[in-house]
Amino acid sequence: MNIASIVLTSLLAAVLIISAALKLSHRPEVVAQYERVGVPKEKLDYLAAILLAGAAGLIAGLFWSPLGIAAAVGVVIYFALAIVAHMHARDIAHVAVPVVVELLAVATLAVQLASA
Repeated sequence: MNIASIVLTSLLAAVLIISAALKLSHRPEVVAQYERVGVPKEKLDYLAAILLAGAAGLIAGLFWSPLGIAAAVGVVIYFALAIVAHMHARDIAHVAVPVVVELLAVATLAVQLASA
């Protein structure tokens, strides 16, 4: 385990927790953003649970690397699908955030694989 892996993993886990908290808040602007890409309000809690599981897996992966790698793969897939949803809905103006998180997730996965 190296410093880059710890930093990237911690940063990605923090981003996932913040994203989950926003989804769980059910604030009108958050709900509207997800409904714009076809995600109904009722599904936000499920998406938040997935993100929290990913964050927990990433942190646990600092102690057992196979779990961290599996969690990072899941996060990469989650945000790839988020990008697809934004593109499908032609919501180009709001696709930047999932793209940036996807890049962070890919970098985290790459560093975890390199240090495993």
